[in-house]
Amino acid sequence: MFDVSLNRRSMLKVGALALGGLTLPGVLRARAASGSAANRKAVILVWLAGGPSHIDMYDLKPNAPPEVRGEFKPIATNVPGTLIGEHLPLQAKIADKFSVVRSAYHTNAGHGMGSQWMQTGYHATIEVNDNIYPSTGSVVSKLKGPNEPGLPAYVNLPRKVSFGNAAYLGASHNPFAPDANPTDPGFQVKNLKLPGRVSAERLEARKELVRDIDTIRRDIDLKGDVSGFDTFYRDAMEMVTSTKAMNAFDVNKEPVKLRDRYGRNDLGQSCLLARRLVEAGVTFVTVQAGGGWDTHGNNFTELKRRLLPQYDAGVTALVEDLHDRGLADDVLVMSMGEFGRTPKINKDAGRDHWPGAMSVFYAGGGLKMGQMIGTTDSTASYPTSKPYTPGCVLSTMYSVVGIDHKHVFHDDAKRPLPVLSEGDPIKELVG
Repeated sequence: MFDVSLNRRSMLKVGALALGGLTLPGVLRARAASGSAANRKAVILVWLAGGPSHIDMYDLKPNAPPEVRGEFKPIATNVPGTLIGEHLPLQAKIADKFSVVRSAYHTNAGHGMGSQWMQTGYHATIEVNDNIYPSTGSVVSKLKGPNEPGLPAYVNLPRKVSFGNAAYLGASHNPFAPDANPTDPGFQVKNLKLPGRVSAERLEARKELVRDIDTIRRDIDLKGDVSGFDTFYRDAMEMVTSTKAMNAFDVNKEPVKLRDRYGRNDLGQSCLLARRLVEAGVTFVTVQAGGGWDTHGNNFTELKRRLLPQYDAGVTALVEDLHDRGLADDVLVMSMGEFGRTPKINKDAGRDHWPGAMSVFYAGGGLKMGQMIGTTDSTASYPTSKPYTPGCVLSTMYSVVGIDHKHVFHDDAKRPLPVLSEGDPIKELVG
């Protein structure tokens, strides 16, 4: 006799057992009608967790005092009059293919709250470990869906990103993540392969069991707590039993020279994998790889030896690759972190948290390229022109994928919450 007192957690466990132990950590989601072939716009967000040093990358101040300007010098780019940091030489050669907003800012210097603000557009007033508001990728998943059936709408690489979840939009709009390093020779997305003990025939039998369980579940689910699981199971089965998703994630199919060009590190290979995914039909990919951007100590050593060379190679290769494949207008590449770094160098040769000014990188997506937008003061502390909030930064992205940033959701308490509470697209980028 089936025990009707089973709670929701038990039901989830039964569902997982019915699938032979298969799990998709980024729970797949329904195909939204707007995710049609007519609009295949996509976004790749390179998330520089920890807070990249804007003053050492895109907003150098060579005339500032030594304790502010630091060790790095500006270099010319292929856009006349435009300068960036000397440790981004590859990006300097393609500056006509990207734009940087130098005057983004907010007011919270905490990693968690700053990350949530920049990834959701909402300022969380308490420090938490998970989303209070839905991440941008989850919003895109909800309102647009995948560009190709059988693929997830929203992916994190190489693993789940902090504050990249769906909050009140529901678990079906959390990201899918391979949880594996694409630099490994045997890289494989473990959740896209049947366990050796489960044949296709046994999987089909277990699908029948899931349908039986669903019938019982609907009878006892008085509050609708497990609504949407039909869609999850259908899409999960489609991914596992078809080759479409497996092929999209197979970065080993890329030419050796191209893989070398992106860089044989997790940031470079994740950028290459992100390109494969959006080309196949994933709508939003967040890449968080490399790590170490929280440079409280040895800022200049860390940047010049590892962080900037890997970032320069990976992002440059990604932008050029999208252009070479005719995808530049359809795919927006962004890079940013939760804040910038302090103008004044600390006693440990590092820079600390600084939300007063930061730089945000945009490439492609049909936006206007070849610009340095906005200015900051003589120490890169605060904007002096064209100040842009997180809402402005993110509404620009939403405009690319065709999402109305004023669309209203309702949270678990039935409160109306727009996609963004403030901000409009940056006019210098959208025209």
